Amino acid sequence: MTDMPAYPSSSADRPAESAGVPDRPGTITGAFWAFVAATLVGVVGGVLLFFSRDSLVDAMRSANGQNGTRLTDAQIDQAATFGIAIGAVIALVVALLHLLFAFKLRAGRNWARIVLTVLTALQVVSLLFGQGTILGYISAVCGVVGVVLSFLPESSRYIAAAKTIR
Repeated sequence: MTDMPAYPSSSADRPAESAGVPDRPGTITGAFWAFVAATLVGVVGGVLLFFSRDSLVDAMRSANGQNGTRLTDAQIDQAATFGIAIGAVIALVVALLHLLFAFKLRAGRNWARIVLTVLTALQVVSLLFGQGTILGYISAVCGVVGVVLSFLPESSRYIAAAKTIR
């Protein structure tokens, strides 16, 4: 029974260097955590939206009738609840996609770096031309830090090396 055939070990059993996978630089790890932080801050901002329902209802009541139609108080309450619910679902989907892209960046995918750069640019532009909150600005700063770290030379070398391995 000692004549067991020797099977080749899987790539998970081998050290990263022998598998040809480059070591992940600190810049990619930093970019990953910056994007995770940006996502978490954005989620916290979304959660705080639930607590601003009363101010949303008040704003809708004060604007009611300016366009020629009058909504009842029940319709205004329903519209505010519906708007917050839709906003929460959209925020959750965006947060999950943002995390997926951050994990793909961590794995060395260049397309994820580009998508995260575009999303961060859109976030910064929306803050420049709209009303922003403190959490929105913090999230944008985290995103910009992540973009900068993901385009440093060490990060680019890692992404290029990861691409040649695939």
